Amino acid sequence: MDFTLSAMDITVILGSLLLVVGVGLWASRKQGRTARDYFLASGKLPWWIIGAAFVSTSVSSEQIVGTIGQAYQHGMGIANWEWWLLPVYSVLIIIFIPIYLRNKISTVPELLSRRFNSACGDIYSYIMLFAYIFVFLVPVLYGGSLTFASLTGWNFHYILWGMIALVAAYTVKGGLMSVVWTDALQCLMLIGGGLLLFFVSLHQVPGGWHAMAEANPERFHLYCPPDHEVAPFLGVLAGTIGLFVFYSAANQVMVQRVLGARSRWDGIMGIIFAGFINFVRPLVTCFLGFIVYHWIHEMHQAEPLETVDQAFAFSLRYLAPEWGLRGIVLAGFIAAVMSTVSALANSTATIFSLDVYKKLIRPDASERAVVSVGRMTSLSALLIAGAVAPQVARFGGIFMYFQQGITFIATPIITVILAGIFSRRVNASGALAGLIAGIITTVVLLGLLIAGVKMPIHWLYVGFFQQVLVLAVIVGATLMTPAPAAEVAEPFFWRPAILTEHVRAEPPRPWYARALLWYALFAAIWFYLYWKFW
Repeated sequence: MDFTLSAMDITVILGSLLLVVGVGLWASRKQGRTARDYFLASGKLPWWIIGAAFVSTSVSSEQIVGTIGQAYQHGMGIANWEWWLLPVYSVLIIIFIPIYLRNKISTVPELLSRRFNSACGDIYSYIMLFAYIFVFLVPVLYGGSLTFASLTGWNFHYILWGMIALVAAYTVKGGLMSVVWTDALQCLMLIGGGLLLFFVSLHQVPGGWHAMAEANPERFHLYCPPDHEVAPFLGVLAGTIGLFVFYSAANQVMVQRVLGARSRWDGIMGIIFAGFINFVRPLVTCFLGFIVYHWIHEMHQAEPLETVDQAFAFSLRYLAPEWGLRGIVLAGFIAAVMSTVSALANSTATIFSLDVYKKLIRPDASERAVVSVGRMTSLSALLIAGAVAPQVARFGGIFMYFQQGITFIATPIITVILAGIFSRRVNASGALAGLIAGIITTVVLLGLLIAGVKMPIHWLYVGFFQQVLVLAVIVGATLMTPAPAAEVAEPFFWRPAILTEHVRAEPPRPWYARALLWYALFAAIWFYLYWKFW
């Protein structure tokens, strides 16, 4: 479903891309020469950069197209993927950020290596290096380029390699500092353009939001029954401590922004700020589907869509005016793709350089050598993913299965980390046994998917039962082997006193800058939204 772009639209798109690259190159000048400078932005990131980058990195082209389409088909229950923030962010704020920053952790594999042993860290490194390039980076590049090409009529390969060149221009040179500064700008472009399209589209519905809710009240509830095919609320609860916490708190791509915080307060406030931004994110990535549904099925202004994934393109073609809004929205769309691509490339470089090259290949490598390897790894990841991306059209099913497989491997990883944080008794043998059990169950589940065996229950429930099994293996292996040394487990053991450490360690702040105040406000809004739309 394509449409014509005006000269204004094209000018907006090209101007936005040049602005992003310009900001990335400018930010690279602020970077120092050490590995900490390149991979963690010298530990100088302020809260607002962290929050904006956290949001921008978590949105991809498939998510925009997919969630708008799913909202068109299923209603507000899909918004749980965007709004289920408080439980997940609370775990990150209360448990993980204090543990990460008090131990000066640079990567998630480092946490696993120091708390358990190097084998546990190596397993995470190898799995995520493969996943970041072939399971995440390849489909993001392919999906983003294909969608943009189908919307605009531009050549797929030109879009693909043009985007890789633009991302490489600032990501390879500037490291995390360039990535997060461009992420912040891309967050503004994505949210700003998306909100404009939403409200312009809503204005074309007589009666607006109220009319849509009255016409189909059953579609405007966050709660979906346990047997819902896409977003069962019980499944959301079951996946909270597994997949959702992993994605926000133990996924290197996401937590690298927090690890570069200039203080614990900035890390915590950055996540709270991300939470506030995410309150409006469904208007960009979800609720537009409601308008398209009402426009077609209640106002009868067009024929029903052939596939639900056409909802985003439909809104641009029929609901966006021609004064440049299409260009603004598409600039935000391509910004979401570039943000995800740059984050994946940078985190791939971080893990390989610090947890493979520096640790296993050349332990005596200088800071300059590690940074050079990081730059080569970042560029190599982009080039490999770019070369493989067109093959998704031929082997798309395989990529889909691997994406689901990574979903299942996330559960044992987060289970092992949480066990090590909440128990001094859990040892390296238990952690390694849990990870191996997780890999075995993932291979079995992946084999069933490839064989065409349909899961009798939602995949979130499958992940929950897998987590219970892995936890049982961890406990059993731990009890059969000696306890770890106190100096190994104690630094990573969580206790309530850790929450106040940053207060004692940092200068006092005025009442309006206290993290607890903003967290309470964030929680109050979250509870109101779930009460309002339950």
